[in-house]
Amino acid sequence: MPFNIGDLVTRNSYNNDTIFKIIDIDSGIAILKGVNIRLFADSELADLKKVEINNNIYDDQTFLDRFDVKLDRNEYFYLPGKVLHIDGDEDYLQRCMDFYKKVHVKAIGFKSKEDEISNHIKNLLEEYNPDILVITGHDAYYKRLGDESNNNNYKNTTNFIKGVKEARKYESHDNLIIIAGACQSNYEELIKAGANFASSPKRINIHALDPAIIASSVALSDKNKPIDLLGILEKTKYGARGIGGIITNGTMYVGYPR
Repeated sequence: MPFNIGDLVTRNSYNNDTIFKIIDIDSGIAILKGVNIRLFADSELADLKKVEINNNIYDDQTFLDRFDVKLDRNEYFYLPGKVLHIDGDEDYLQRCMDFYKKVHVKAIGFKSKEDEISNHIKNLLEEYNPDILVITGHDAYYKRLGDESNNNNYKNTTNFIKGVKEARKYESHDNLIIIAGACQSNYEELIKAGANFASSPKRINIHALDPAIIASSVALSDKNKPIDLLGILEKTKYGARGIGGIITNGTMYVGYPR
């Protein structure tokens, strides 16, 4: 069966557990990007199985169904926190922006290569003055290199750390909530660098929407109350295995009367 760039496929050797899009083919090797998981991979064409395009390919509605925020619309008015979302992947960025819109959170999206993110931080924060900053894209932990505490053994963790540190020059933990990392990122080092939330405690892949889910949850949490940390993490694809963080206050102002 011939394969072409743009085809949706799974890998037989991985029990067809993840859907990918073919983004390039070179000498019988397909370069793959996860449809729902922030993951790059490669595979021999012989190992691939085509997937039919249907409404079940994208699982965004599953996460929207978990996102049932109860607000008293009769008496109070609400001003959710504003999100600045910097993403290394344009496709994932657009899906996150669609998610923010559906849950009524104001968000600004910015596409940047992971190794250039830190160069944009200062100007973007000064221009948009967000309450929440998302720094994400693609990452990977190269297990063959060993030590998972060594940032050199990750594809982009060092770049995310640079972005976090640059943002922390601008605002403290309380005044700017930072969500950083992607698939298999060095969670501990991102938290040490100043992130409020980071991936990935168990060095697993995360969903394309996970950073937006965390950001939206914080944006819709009361500014005068600590967030429900465990409850927010459980809204993501893999819970605390994929993303962890610290307890902080939300960023939503509540006013009266409406």
